[in-house]
Amino acid sequence: MDQSLEKYAKLFDLSGRTALVAGGAGGIGSAICEGFASRGCTVILTSRAADKAEKVAQAIRAAGGDAQGVALAVDEMDAIGACVERIQREHGRIDILMNCIGSHIEAAAEEYKEEDWDRIFTGSLKTAFFLSQAVARGQIGKGGGKHIHITSVRSSLGIHRGYVSYCASRGGMNMMVKQLATEWARHGITVNAIAPTFTRTDLVAKYLNDPAFYTPLLARIPLGRVAEPIDIAALAMYLAAPASNFITGQIIFADGGVTACQ
Repeated sequence: MDQSLEKYAKLFDLSGRTALVAGGAGGIGSAICEGFASRGCTVILTSRAADKAEKVAQAIRAAGGDAQGVALAVDEMDAIGACVERIQREHGRIDILMNCIGSHIEAAAEEYKEEDWDRIFTGSLKTAFFLSQAVARGQIGKGGGKHIHITSVRSSLGIHRGYVSYCASRGGMNMMVKQLATEWARHGITVNAIAPTFTRTDLVAKYLNDPAFYTPLLARIPLGRVAEPIDIAALAMYLAAPASNFITGQIIFADGGVTACQ
């Protein structure tokens, strides 16, 4: 290949890099792990259960990639710091943080419980920050790195369901991404987020299998379909690669056009 073209191919090469994928055993997370590994990245993926994480890692290794599964209780801040330190010690550094952690508890706003609110904010927004903080501490002064968080179209759009803590925590994450990108730019750390619409995973299968929900959902999406995990993985691969080195502080909506018309 001509040298002038080779430099473009290298824009999407992840060889020699190490990624920590928190929530990497989930439907979106596992696709992202596969995508990173396909470009030569060493992937350390987490789940609350070690065997669940290792099952995904084993499948990636069987396909020719480099992956390892580890247990991580992401609602325990001390555990986050210890996990990150161990990975940095064993692998030298973490080049890419991919945060796929998230959940929701549905209830009408007028009936929402304090303990459920705290659980969602801890498991989503608080976890996201302390993951980024722990990884950034190992990147500052050492060439920087990439941080990518999964947020949601519901970070900027309300919904006719009891998603108050989910929407609020995702909205907070969007602002966190912008703030961290601003603070850490001088260290060579980029921070971005991917905001999908409904993505076809086990987590939302009950909604997508309900015609009363699914049919009007598709009618609101200009491209006429929900996201597939590989759609999100493709965007994560771009944000993890050198191709996106000048992109930071952005919330990129992978939503089939939903936010273009709502």
